[in-house]
Amino acid sequence: MFKKGTKLYSIFTGTCPKCHEESMYKNKNPYIISEVLDMHETCSNCGTKYKIEPSFFYGAMYVSYAVGIAFAVAAFVISFYFFNANINIVFISIVATLMAFLPVIIRVSRNIWINIFMHYDKSLDKK
Repeated sequence: MFKKGTKLYSIFTGTCPKCHEESMYKNKNPYIISEVLDMHETCSNCGTKYKIEPSFFYGAMYVSYAVGIAFAVAAFVISFYFFNANINIVFISIVATLMAFLPVIIRVSRNIWINIFMHYDKSLDKK
C-alpha cells in the first residue's frame, strides 16, 4: 500500500511525485519551523519543477483544512471515547493536537496537493 510508485508513498514520505527518489523539502524535519515551507525548486533526479505556477501551493490551504479536521476528529475520539475525558479536556486535547501537529499538517497538505496534479512516471525508475 505504501510502496514506491503509489501516491500514498509520495504523500507520506514527501518525495518527488514523478520519480519518488528525492525529498521535495530542503530539510526533512518539519519541526524546524523556520524551514517548514522551504522546498527545492526542482527534483535533482528527474528535473520536475515543484511549483507548477506562481502561488501554486495556495490550494494546499484547502487541503490543510480537511487534514486538520481529520487530526481534530482523531483527538476527539481518543480523548472522549478512550479516556472518557470531560468536554473541557477534550477541547484542550484537540487544540494541543492541532498545535503539535501543525508542521506535519502543512507538509502533508502540500504533498497531497502536488500529488493531485502530478503522477508517478515508471520510466524514471533507477535501474
